[in-house]
Amino acid sequence: MGAIAMRVLVTGGAGFIGSNFVKLALGGSFPGISRITILDKLTYAGTLTNLDKLPKSDFDFIEGDICDEVLTGKLAKRHEAIINFAAESHVDRSITGSRNFVLTNVLGTQTLLEAARLGGTATFVQVSTDEVYGSIPFGSWTESEPLMPNSPYAASKAAADLFARAFFRTYGLDVRITRCSNNYGPNQFPEKLIPLFITNLMDGLKVPVYGQGANIRDWLHVDDHCHGIYLTLMKGKGGEIYNIGGGTSLSNLELTHKILNSMGLGEDRIEYVSDRLGHDFRYSVNHEKISQELGYEPLVDFELGLERTVKWFKENEPWWRPLKQHSGS
Repeated sequence: MGAIAMRVLVTGGAGFIGSNFVKLALGGSFPGISRITILDKLTYAGTLTNLDKLPKSDFDFIEGDICDEVLTGKLAKRHEAIINFAAESHVDRSITGSRNFVLTNVLGTQTLLEAARLGGTATFVQVSTDEVYGSIPFGSWTESEPLMPNSPYAASKAAADLFARAFFRTYGLDVRITRCSNNYGPNQFPEKLIPLFITNLMDGLKVPVYGQGANIRDWLHVDDHCHGIYLTLMKGKGGEIYNIGGGTSLSNLELTHKILNSMGLGEDRIEYVSDRLGHDFRYSVNHEKISQELGYEPLVDFELGLERTVKWFKENEPWWRPLKQHSGS
């Protein structure tokens, strides 16, 4: 892998997962990437504060929209690879208003794919989600499972995946799709479950648990996710899908108790609220394919990863406070 050197366009690189990928790459964890350009619209969830500790000479930043055909066309010609992190990703927001999810996740992905096709980009990695599979009562999804999304967010990501597949089948564009389980870690926007709960508890507030907290998710540290994406970029095959799992399955209530315990607080800080509309009961991905074919394994122990995440938010209130206040999380 180290012998390959490529210029990579990272869309959504000022967001949670994208910025962590950039940090790892610039820190030497991902050999073979010679230069990174970040394209980000800087919506509410994308912020330059995610990049403020990185030397500006180490990457190029462009503020712009992945739906911009002219801009993406120019950028595609200058890069050997595109990793598309850019997305509207919060399920609750998609339920109250789905239009932006269609624009960014579907039209934006199609625009990038077309730019890659016309610009001669060698490899396109579409970063997707396990939510496109729907809900699974037991067992784990393999990559061959049908797409059965239940939220507007998941539907928009499933549509993007289908466009990615179509560009591979129709045009021969080397497109690789990753589908991850629930991410957590530093710099995660404070509307998501783990940072929302941590910051609420820091403020003396209660944590809102949907229903009875029985819904189950697999948890994946962002560093492990980024490593899986890197392996997909460097060793994956065109037209293939790779599930990236964390291997830690917890109910929302079990997760809540772990957060409370890590902060020395009790069950009196839990507030049970009305369940989310169309709330998927359980997600679980089988990541044997990426493990066997590309050598991926989740390395961050969940207990340690959660402890470090709590510590990070405690030490970085100036980062999350204005974001939380601005978004109304």
